[in-house]
This record gives sequence, C-alpha cells and structure tokens, in this order.
Amino acid sequence: MPFVVAALVLLGLLCLLNLLLTVGILRRMRAQAPTAPPFALRPGSAVGEFAATTLDGEPLTAATLSGTVAFFSADCPACHDSLPDFLAYAREQGRDNVFAVFGGDDPETVRALAEVARVVPADLDGGPVAAAFRNTWTPALYVVADGRVVATAGRVRELPVPAGR
Repeated sequence: MPFVVAALVLLGLLCLLNLLLTVGILRRMRAQAPTAPPFALRPGSAVGEFAATTLDGEPLTAATLSGTVAFFSADCPACHDSLPDFLAYAREQGRDNVFAVFGGDDPETVRALAEVARVVPADLDGGPVAAAFRNTWTPALYVVADGRVVATAGRVRELPVPAGR
C-alpha cells in the first residue's frame, strides 16, 4: 500500500509540473505572436504581374490596378467582423477604386462586396492576385498606386485617409 500512495503522489507531482510547463510555453508563444498580419509586400514594394477577371468580366492586371485591394475569405471570422467597416470605406472611395479578392462560398458576402467593389474570386490557393501580392492572410488590405504598395493594414481604421477627405 505505501508503494501505491508514493506512486500516486509522484504521478500528481509530474502532472502539476507538466501543467506549469504548458502554461509557461503558452505564455511565451502569446508574447511572441505577431500583432499585425504578416505582409510580404510593404509600402514601396512593387506588385507582381498577374492577370485576373472580376465577377463582372472585367480584365484586371497589375498595370490596371489602382486603389484599395482587400483580401477576404468566407471561413474567416475576422473578415466577417471587419466587413461592415470595409463596406462603408468602399462606398466612400467609389466602386472604381476598390477591389475585393474573395475566397470561399458565401453568396451574401459576395453580393454585398459587389455593390461597393469590383470582386475577384479567389481559388483555394488564393489565386493570381494573392500570388502577385504574396498574400497569405485575411483580412488584408493594401492601397496601390502606380503598381506599388502605398499602405498595408489588417483593419480598415488602420488605412491612411486619402488626401482631400
């Protein structure tokens, strides 16, 4: 009987040690987690070459791209949370100045985006536009002018206010 009690006490101590180490690892991981989306293209970077077609049938290339480009996905809770802010922002900018790259199957969201932006459907791998931006994160917002990234943001409120507004 004393061996069983000793084994149980030892097992309990090992479980407690395991719990403390796990909590320590989680704290360290949380402290090292990125606070902003990992953008491969930073302001000043050139957008890569691509060719895509919007849902309206308009051809889109890096040379014709100018304005705000937003990447959203149907299975992204943060995308759905930021959608109302983005829709308001896009209405202000005008449909011709906003592109939404949307992945997944969510007809209601696509319909809402299509009212305020030119929508480009994304493949499972992100598609040609995501590849040109080297974008792997959603939501991700870029402001583009003359083939170069002017600004990046994970949220609409982090985008620069356009001049004259």
